[in-house]
Parts: sequence; C-alpha cells; structure tokens
Amino acid sequence: MTETCDILISGGGIAGLTAAAAFGTAGFHVICVDPARPVTDREADGADMRTTAMLQPARALLDRAGVWDALAPYGAALEVMRIADAATDTGTAREVKEFRASDVSDLPFGWNFPNWRLRRALTERLADLPNVDFRPGTGTTRFLGRTTEARVSLSDGSAVRARLVIAADGRGSPMRTAAGIGASTRRYGQKALAFAVTHPIPHENVSTEVHRTGGPFTLVPLPDHDGLPCSAVVWMDDGPKSVGRMTLDTPAFEAEMSERSCHILGPLTLASRRTIWPIISQMAERLTGTRLALIAEAAHVVPPIGAQGLNMSLADTATLLDLAQARPDALGDADMLTAYQKARFSDIRMRVTGIDLLNRASQATSPMARDARAFGLNALHEVAPVRKTLMQLGLGVTRAH
Repeated sequence: MTETCDILISGGGIAGLTAAAAFGTAGFHVICVDPARPVTDREADGADMRTTAMLQPARALLDRAGVWDALAPYGAALEVMRIADAATDTGTAREVKEFRASDVSDLPFGWNFPNWRLRRALTERLADLPNVDFRPGTGTTRFLGRTTEARVSLSDGSAVRARLVIAADGRGSPMRTAAGIGASTRRYGQKALAFAVTHPIPHENVSTEVHRTGGPFTLVPLPDHDGLPCSAVVWMDDGPKSVGRMTLDTPAFEAEMSERSCHILGPLTLASRRTIWPIISQMAERLTGTRLALIAEAAHVVPPIGAQGLNMSLADTATLLDLAQARPDALGDADMLTAYQKARFSDIRMRVTGIDLLNRASQATSPMARDARAFGLNALHEVAPVRKTLMQLGLGVTRAH
C-alpha cells in the first residue's frame, strides 16, 4: 500500500515531534514515524532524564505549534547564566561571572523543561491534529528522491509518497545515509551524566556552568520538587570516570557531585535516576538532498554546552516552516531546499565550531591552559559589547527584543 502526504518526518524525538506539530498546525498533511514509542512519564523505564532549555526563538516556534500554553506551567525561567571556573586542587570557584538576560531582552534567556514532559505535551498536541498521523513503532527503511516527490519505504511494509521528507532521525540518520550525505564526527572521550537534584539554596532562576578539567558541570533550574528547590544536572567528564560514577552508591555519588558543583547551591541530593550518553560533535556535509531536508541531530550534534543543541534543531524547523508557508505550492522543491541550505548551514557551522572550541577548552589539563580559560571568561564578561553580542548569539537572535 502506498500513501501520499505533504510531509513525511522520519524521527519522533523532541525535534521530530515539534516539526510534526508545527507543520500540522500550519495546515500541512504530515506523517511522522519512529521505531520507538515516546516515553512520557518520569518514572517509566527509558524516561529521558535530561532537560532542555528552550530559548526565546524556541518558545516562538512552540507557540506556532500550538503547544506552548500546555507546557508553560512546567518550565523554570532562566534569568541569569552564571559561568564559574573551578580550581582543580581546591574544588572552589576561582572566577564567577554572571550574564543577565535583562541586559539584552525584556524576557528570560529561556525556560527549562524535562524532556519527558516535552514529549508528553507534543504527543498530546499531535493527537488533537486531524491532519497529523503519528506512528510510533514504525521506522523508515528506504528513500528515493525524485524531482516531483520522494518515495519512502516503512518498516511495516507500507510506502509513502511525500512532497518533502524531513530527516529528524538522529546522529545515525537512516534517511541521511540513504540519500548519500556524509557527516564529519569528532569524539572527545567524554560521557555525560544527566539527573535531577534538590538543594537547600534556591537557584533563583540562575543557570550555572562550573568548568573544570574534564568538562562542565551544569545546573539548570527546574520547578520545585517535593517542596525543595530543584535543578537538572548535566555532568560531562572523561568517559571512564563518568561510567564509574554510574555505579556509585547514592551517598558517595551525592558527595562527589556536591564537591564538583563547588557547593554553589549547597549539598546536592539526588532526585532522579542517572542516565549516561557519549559526547560527540558532528555535522552533515550538507543539509539537503532531492526532496529531503536534514534537521536536528541528523544535521548537527554538539556537546551540551550553552543550551544550543535542541535550540539549533528548532531553528532548523522554524526556517523550513517559514519557507513552506511563504510558498506552499513549492513545498520541497529545489528552490526551497537551496534556500534552507543557505539560511542554516553557515550558522550551524559557526555554532558547531564554537561549541567544539569551548568543550576542548573545558578539557584543558595544564595549569597554563586552565589559567587561559579563566582569563578568557573574565575578558568575555568585562567587555560590554562582546558580552551582549555573545548573549544575543546564545539566544539565537541578532538583536535584543
């Protein structure tokens, strides 16, 4: 059996679900497939314990997708980004700088949400859209791009003909591979732990990155948990060390993570399961094929620094949506995809390169390199025009709103 639609989305992670909701809300007929079923409960096996800080442009897209109002009560605003450089020998913060959203905008930098909560809100939105067909448990197997349409085979034996295929199917993207698009990958020997903590000192909507050899330790505000201030943590370090911490008993793990945080929020108490994943940097050699657009981790992967990963992904979707709505009759044609490549590729390359440099600086081991890292942080903060430009780039905007 062969079906037809405007857009086939390969991948039902947060990026794919958001694209399905955004294009569906705009009136396009969408089929979205993913081999896995989304886990939408915090306590369920396989729940994604990471969080995502949705920056201002991401909020705008979620609003266009009809999902922001349902999400808003579950987010914590990010009013201040605090970066600390920690002394390796004492475990104390020797250089602490704060970047305030009020310097560049009337709104917070963004709002932080648990990933499982994002999946729940997005799947509920898709269920309300009659022109969106979400099929968890079904994947893509073959892709053929033609001048007028793409033909995609699915794992259930069916086939789809679509005017545009959006590949949101991860760093090993089957659609990218089927289209013959290569990708360059950098491995750092790091892994990241993700979990939630409570702490006695309120976070006051301040997100904190503590940089020390091995990688940053990031505390991102969440709404209170069981009446206590709560934050999400992403802890990057050398792979063997991260693997070892997965097996520590809870008291030992809490002692180690509290020391690694420089006790900025006081002693930390584990408030969720721990999850772990490898850190890489990756970029596709191009973003398009015939009737195919790559978004999210099919197009780019970055270490979790500066809340850039998923926000870059949603910028991909927003750009495609703008192009599709400007000329609906040209959906998926060569001109539209050329415009998408031109609009996104340079920005993606700049951010992938910048985050790669930041991550390698965070891994610095020599005293001279660590001193240079602290000096650079101080210089970036103290030069006002540079500070404001960096904050606007971090927001994904070029001027204050």
